[in-house]
This record gives sequence, structure tokens and C-alpha cells, in this order.
Amino acid sequence: MLPWRGIDNAYYIWLSEVILQQTRVEQGRAYYERFISLFPTVNDLAQASEREVLAAWQGLGYYSRARHLHQAAKQIAAMEAFPSDYATLRDLPGVGDYTASAVASLAYNLPYAVVDGNVYRVLSRFFGMDDPIDTTAGRSAFKRLATEVLDARHSATHNQALMDFGAMVCTPRAPRCADCPLHDACAMIVSQRHPEDFPVRHRRVGITVRHFAYVFVVTPHHMMLHRRTERDIWQGLYEPLLYEPAEALPVAQLAQQVAQTFQLPPTDIVLEPTVSQMRHQLTHQLLLCDAYLLRCEEPTDLQLPAHYEWISLNQLEDYPIPRLIERLWHKTLQAH
Repeated sequence: MLPWRGIDNAYYIWLSEVILQQTRVEQGRAYYERFISLFPTVNDLAQASEREVLAAWQGLGYYSRARHLHQAAKQIAAMEAFPSDYATLRDLPGVGDYTASAVASLAYNLPYAVVDGNVYRVLSRFFGMDDPIDTTAGRSAFKRLATEVLDARHSATHNQALMDFGAMVCTPRAPRCADCPLHDACAMIVSQRHPEDFPVRHRRVGITVRHFAYVFVVTPHHMMLHRRTERDIWQGLYEPLLYEPAEALPVAQLAQQVAQTFQLPPTDIVLEPTVSQMRHQLTHQLLLCDAYLLRCEEPTDLQLPAHYEWISLNQLEDYPIPRLIERLWHKTLQAH
């Protein structure tokens, strides 16, 4: 049994719902257990530093979720009690209708329908709904329907059962229609339509391709890192020296840019290629990444660019870094 099932601890339920957004259950469970261990109460989470929260979240992606989680925990701690009404929950940072409805119904048995990917799938197939779930009108139609069919007296049980039914029986591919107790009344079965026709989506978001060239600047005991602060992917996480050209650069051209960064002659820069064109897929972006190693003997050998700092190699695990950087650094160590 999943550890967040069958409980009424609002903090634990909220934490599980935030973690499971855009995350497989198998992966999410480990992170849920890590957070419960590190931050057993919402006050513990509120008192932690952002760096500690991001480090615990490292590898889950969509890091804005972690920052919103931390901000919301601080607001809840200031309230001195976890909010027990939908409106207050909905006002918390990073909390939308889905999460507010989940906590309100699962923790407090309030009559709010929860509509997640599983529920979209079950309702669209059973009722033969062609409303696209990636439009405002479509999402509103599903929310209204889910509210109409909700057992308001047992909303926690109803919502959990519907989500579990979508996860275990009415699955995205190869649903277990022969075992389904709703088989004979299902509009999809009656109309003989294909399961993967549901739910309907209209939009097709294009993929942006970006070229990243990372330079790991290291001494025998340190690595040069900086914290990403711009409103872009991985905000708040740490990374090595980064260049983002329009297309992959030859080593000689990149060395010239590195020399300019450190205000040195190009002949003083010796880049060691370690990774070529590693693909890293994000939701709407494809990153094509090269990695290089630049060695120096002492931190004083180079003039640090603005906002960069030397981090002890023994303390790297204390700094939240993107999963991509972990992969690149691992391959760099293997190469050298």
C-alpha cells in the first residue's frame, strides 16, 4: 500500500500530491519518504533553507514545485495550523484546483471532486466525452461532470477510488476492459472507439532545441559553480560555467569565449572534451549538451566571473544541481 493512502494527515497528503505531479509513482514514493524523513512536519519544512529543500528535490525536475512547496510551508507555519478549507488551500503558492480539491477531500472529506489524468481518462471513455482537456472549456466541462457524479458524503473514498481505477484498470494503454465492472455501460465500448482516442487533446506544443556547452572548471579540490537565478529552467540550482551558442561550437571557438570570460589569452585555455551532444529531454525543450574539463592548480589561478564561487568537491552533495549536471560530471570523471 502506498504510504499516503488511507491517512488524513493534510501535510502528508499535500506533500504527496505535489511530488506526484509530473512524476511516476515509483519514483515519487522515494522522494515522499525522503521529505517525510527530513521534514516530518510542515514547520520543519518551513524552517529549512531553500538550498536544503532543492537538494532534497534534486532529480525530480520542475523545480518551481519545490520552491512553491517551500513558500507555502512558510505561509502554513505562520497560520499555526494546516488550512482545512478549499479557499485557503487554493490561495497557497503553487496550489491549483486539483491540489486544493485533493487535500480538502482526502484529508477533510469535503465535497470537492479531484480531476487528475486518471480521472480525465475514465470520465472521457465512460461518457464518450470529446471535450479537449488542454483547453479551459474542456477542463471546466470535466470538472462539472466530476462534481455531478461525486459521492459528496464519501468524497475521500470516491476520489481515491476513481484515481486508482484509472491507474490500475482504465490505463492509458491496453486498459483491462474485459475485467471492468463498467464495461457494459461504457460509451467507448458501445461506440467501438479506440481507448487511445481518449481523452482528446487539441494542442501540439513544439519542441525548442537548445545547445549547451558546459565547462567544468576544477582544481584538485574545488569546482567552480554558480546559482541560476534567471527565470528559466532549473532556477535556484547550481551549475558549472555555461555557454549557450546557436549551434554546437568547435573547441577552438569555445576556448576563445572561455578566455574572454577569464580575461586570459586563448593560448592559456586548454579544454578537454568529455561529453559530446548528450541529449536531455525536458517537457518542451531538447537540450544538446557538450561538456569540457578545464583544470587549474589553485582557485587563485583564475579570476572568478561574477556570481561564481569555488565549492569544495567534498561538499558538492550539499548543493542542489540539475540531474543533467550529475550525468555530465559522472561521464567527465569516467573520461578522465
